[in-house]
Amino acid sequence: MDDTTQNTETAESGAGPGHNRPAADWARWTKKRTFVRALEGTYGEMMGQVYDVPRVYPSRDHKWHGGPQSYGKEIINPADAPVAQSIETHIKAFGPYGTNVNHGHLNSAAFYVMRGRGYDHHDGVRHDYDAGDMLMVPNGVVHQHFNDDKEEMVVLIMKAKPLFLFMHMVFQKTVKMPPSEATKEQLDYVPPTDL
Repeated sequence: MDDTTQNTETAESGAGPGHNRPAADWARWTKKRTFVRALEGTYGEMMGQVYDVPRVYPSRDHKWHGGPQSYGKEIINPADAPVAQSIETHIKAFGPYGTNVNHGHLNSAAFYVMRGRGYDHHDGVRHDYDAGDMLMVPNGVVHQHFNDDKEEMVVLIMKAKPLFLFMHMVFQKTVKMPPSEATKEQLDYVPPTDL
């Protein structure tokens, strides 16, 4: 079997060498990012850095990105907030009946639903939630988030992704790219300014 035959069979079956490559040249896959910072210097210097870093990170200081159906902003991650090396938090805002990328990753994730109501598909099973609920996405589950209302839905996402990446557990699979089309209501939607 030559490489062309193997690649064709791999693409059709979804498994095999290269099956974890991104579905397209998506900016989240191609931009340079810091996943884990270097731990360098003396123990005293590192301890001093831990005590000197800010403890409060206002989400309003970060810009929304994405659209047209959902937007996100990273608040704490190893690249931007030296207070934490092993956790990552971000906020997602979904426009009316908006959704995001269908994907999977090795790290689990905890979602706190701040506003609105929605549902997830986890390996094809639907899970409904409302404001005030916590949702757990277990390790390795293919999932997608959906706003189930004409009002916005906002969630806070917390995960140990940097720790998993540090341990070289890098599996990240995009099953379906985020939608680029949108309804008039979604195009008119603006993420919240109070977060």
